[in-house]
Amino acid sequence: MAQSPWGSSGATTGNGTPGGGDMIVTTTHAVEGRPARHYHGIVTGEVIVGANIFRDLFAGIRDLVGGRAGAYEDVLQRAREQALSEMRMRAVELGANAVIGVDLDYEVLGSGGSMLMVSATGTAVTL
Repeated sequence: MAQSPWGSSGATTGNGTPGGGDMIVTTTHAVEGRPARHYHGIVTGEVIVGANIFRDLFAGIRDLVGGRAGAYEDVLQRAREQALSEMRMRAVELGANAVIGVDLDYEVLGSGGSMLMVSATGTAVTL
């Protein structure tokens, strides 16, 4: 995602994926100099990923020798990007051109923490 021209407040523009376009997505509750003209409501995107036993095994070995668990980092990044993309698509369906107040949450699910849910939530607005 590209950095927004409105500063480093967590705002980004879409990354060319369906539903992304030039939509502004920010963790702040407003976009400076661009007041919200219409509030469309809350939008969410959720992704649930299952843990892979082989990835778990290799991550555990890597942790023992002090390295980073790159396989987990990749899964987390993809899950976060998918959740944000889903949230943007829902905002587009409502006619919004921005999502403000975005919050990302991570939750461990399943027996023994075998799954991870990533959710992105924000307010769809027209600037």
